[in-house]
Amino acid sequence: MKKLVLIFGVGALVAACSSSDKKAADSGNADDSTRNLTAEEKQKAIADSSNFTTLEWLDPVTKDLGKLVKDQSIEISFRFKNTGDKALVIENVSAQCGCTIPEKPEQPVAPGEEGVIKARYNGAGKGVISKQVYVKANTSPSVDHILTFTGELQDN
Repeated sequence: MKKLVLIFGVGALVAACSSSDKKAADSGNADDSTRNLTAEEKQKAIADSSNFTTLEWLDPVTKDLGKLVKDQSIEISFRFKNTGDKALVIENVSAQCGCTIPEKPEQPVAPGEEGVIKARYNGAGKGVISKQVYVKANTSPSVDHILTFTGELQDN
């Protein structure tokens, strides 16, 4: 009899733990707009206007970096804020040439939250430079955002 009660108690405990673990896992994914998105989910957010949001650039979209040392790498940051009521999905960030490597947030940015687009410029070239970074996101109006930085390269 004791063994039967013990087996029943252990079985009930295992079932209760499994049920609460599943509920916790389900509730963590239920309506979390800032979870990891697959490439397909990102594409859908960009294509479906019901998922569009707005963003405000907290930094100027054009930055004059002044005098730069030739062949010296620099990092430029452009801060933004999701001012809409949907998660902001940065689908793609690209640069006009291979001398600039952009970096984007991989996770969606929740409404009211801030994020950063970074770009690393390798310092190649000579004279006055003007480089663009293109940002594609689920924003309204549906346009690529263009971020520009300029400077003048000088020998060491």
